[in-house]
Amino acid sequence: MVFELKAQSVEVKIDYENGLVTCVRKGSAWQMLLRPWASLNGGARVEPGKPDKSFLIEAATSFDVHAEYTHLEGTEMRLYTRIALEKISGDLRFEIRAEGDKAGEIEYLCFPGAWESTENGLYTVLPRSQGELIANDSPLTVDKGKIFERTAFMPMFGQYTNKGAYLAVYETPWDASYDYASGRVTPLWRTSLGTLRYQRRMLYRFLDGDYNDIAKAYRTYVKEKGQLITLRAKAALNPKVELLSGCPVIHTGITVHISPDSRYYVPDDPEHNDHFVSFDERAAQIRQLKRKGLKKAYTHFDGWGVRGYDNLHPLPLPPSPVAGGAEGMKRLMDAVKECGYLFGIHDQYRDYYYDSPFFTWDEARQNLDGSHSHNHTWHGGHYAYLCAAKAVEYVRSNYTNLKSLGIYPDSAYLDVFSLAELDECFNPRHKMSREQSVACRRECLDLLTAQGIIPTSEETLDCILPSQVMCHHAPFNADDLSDPARAVGIPLFNLVYHDCVIIPWIGLKGEKGQSGLPDGMSTYLYAMLNADPVYCPIDADEGTIRDVEQACALSGKLMYTEMLRHEFLSPDGLKQRVTYADGTAVEVDMERGSCSVEPPRA
Repeated sequence: MVFELKAQSVEVKIDYENGLVTCVRKGSAWQMLLRPWASLNGGARVEPGKPDKSFLIEAATSFDVHAEYTHLEGTEMRLYTRIALEKISGDLRFEIRAEGDKAGEIEYLCFPGAWESTENGLYTVLPRSQGELIANDSPLTVDKGKIFERTAFMPMFGQYTNKGAYLAVYETPWDASYDYASGRVTPLWRTSLGTLRYQRRMLYRFLDGDYNDIAKAYRTYVKEKGQLITLRAKAALNPKVELLSGCPVIHTGITVHISPDSRYYVPDDPEHNDHFVSFDERAAQIRQLKRKGLKKAYTHFDGWGVRGYDNLHPLPLPPSPVAGGAEGMKRLMDAVKECGYLFGIHDQYRDYYYDSPFFTWDEARQNLDGSHSHNHTWHGGHYAYLCAAKAVEYVRSNYTNLKSLGIYPDSAYLDVFSLAELDECFNPRHKMSREQSVACRRECLDLLTAQGIIPTSEETLDCILPSQVMCHHAPFNADDLSDPARAVGIPLFNLVYHDCVIIPWIGLKGEKGQSGLPDGMSTYLYAMLNADPVYCPIDADEGTIRDVEQACALSGKLMYTEMLRHEFLSPDGLKQRVTYADGTAVEVDMERGSCSVEPPRA
């Protein structure tokens, strides 16, 4: 059967005889293989032949082509697909539903396939970390990048040629993944709690333009869904957000204890494994920064808990006794606030340490086979993973206990919630899907907001962002950008979300090659280009403070302003320009180490 559909300027041909879908818009043609397939755990790939049944239904708002596949060799699974062309928008949706798969049977399900174009100048836009632009002849391959990890901050991708472009959106993103190779992006679906238990859906929106237009189309999509929560909206819920305007970040620690079980343990260096700086010493350094002229700052203190950084979570209280205990921590808080700075602390509700008070396997995340994943990378030694369904109870308890000690953080950094893979838990007493784990993580951050505490986390996952105000960083993928022939970094995330989250960059003026940037690129200038804040060392001198405040002043000016467009002004990418919604234009030259700011036109 062959079905031909047309809506707006989009023409779609669905050819089940030859197994192809073709889409043409304004002379721009895209084609993909039509049939779904599944990979089984164990490596076998199963693919049905022609559908047992295919038919067209014209609905009020769309043309819907349905197909049914009832035989996949070696399985009892049945697949049902729908390809829908919307009459008003010209959007194209692909849906697939599976029935009959057994728990643990399927590794990945694929539908739709990868679009291919024969046009010259094909570029792929991937949301890997901050964002990447990949030419069609790039040797870069990506093996099953997962949505909502560093391999995809956002559940989208896009491609464009000199004739047209498309935006692809995972509308059911929580268990999604993708392959990339040779200009082909293939969406993949993972199981949820062991099976393909709900309908999976992709949206393709065809448009004109380049990666800027793809980013803006995605921003429009997020706004349509009510998920574009700006910093102004977040400040309305918690006025302390306003105080972040123009703030550099001071990130330092208090107490370190490295367990012999940790991969960071050095047997022959006791001072490496156990050391501290007292709360009072840190308070003195903060006051010294104020005397040197640092006007405002956001502070982030690691290792304030009873045994130091990354130990005993999710119950790190009481404050480190060797560093001064609760009274010392309160004196540090008072010093920070007397200087007009914001007092923030590191915290953790995913790594669940074996020696944490009241540790029980019942609260740990459980796998399908009843086992528990575990690790021993970080300072505290062996740990399992706390089920996110339990995390909110610990957040509420710990911050109530901090208040009872007279300690009132302005901000709390809940580590890895906006970076680590979404969790599943098969414990029947608190079974949790990846989608539910997102809701649990956001509930923890929202609880902070309700208490007047600014919620921050490590990086910037799209699904967490409505509940997040600030991150530790949102760098590029250093491996991908090591050779410009492989990929080029673009501020894709900032083009969508600049006015929704504060993204600091690590690197002082004159330093190069940090935050995943190639060796010749300056993180400081990149922060200026993106109107983002930078980090300030706790022992900064007056010259460093001036440089830091210069970058942060621009960040404060444009904190609530949408990034409109990014441009490369030179073939080598060393000259770049960004334009903001108020008309401000920032231009940097990485080779000369210069930055110019053109004020908005009246």
